Amino acid sequence: MAKRVFDILLSSLGLVFLFPLFGLVAILLKLDSQGPVFFIQERIGRHGKPFNLYKFRTMVVNASEVGLPITVGDDPRITGVGRVLRNTKIDELPQLINVIKGNMSLVGPRPELPEYVSLYPDGVREKVLSLRPGITDLASLEFRDESEMLAKCGDPKKVYAEEILPRKIDYYVRYLKEQSLRTDVKIILYTLLVLGGGIGIVKKNPVIQSFKKKNDDC
Repeated sequence: MAKRVFDILLSSLGLVFLFPLFGLVAILLKLDSQGPVFFIQERIGRHGKPFNLYKFRTMVVNASEVGLPITVGDDPRITGVGRVLRNTKIDELPQLINVIKGNMSLVGPRPELPEYVSLYPDGVREKVLSLRPGITDLASLEFRDESEMLAKCGDPKKVYAEEILPRKIDYYVRYLKEQSLRTDVKIILYTLLVLGGGIGIVKKNPVIQSFKKKNDDC
């Protein structure tokens, strides 16, 4: 209950504070390319229930028809404004609406597409899905440049499913065991540091480094 109240209070304040930014982004998106302001995609939420996740649209309107379900490197489907939104993570801010609606939390496992949730180990899937998915978590911090990482791989979908996703699941299980408001506040602060350019500080954090593994070449 305390976590839910915390989520609602911070998300409400965030939406009020960021309202002018939302308006500016909407105008820029309309000027930059045809299509809606928001990108809405079905993800798997708490207890395996599907929900519509909101983001600012960063790609051309027919992106899902002409490419992979994941974004890889300098994807030609990304618009000019969309590239800026992705690099700054501003495209994720509409998920505050999901938090208010109860689909998501500020901190928790990132919501995956159905095809990737089906790859969760049987003994882990139910545990991870017992949590509301979050806007940020430790996996999001480590894999902030996931798109660039996958661009170096010959088979991005396979690498994501077989190498990156299992490491993300490790983080999810760790969070499940250690979740608390204190942990949430720490992760939110780490996220703000990353977005503010303090990536080096975050990478040195022992919580993140305890799960850090050596990256193998694709």
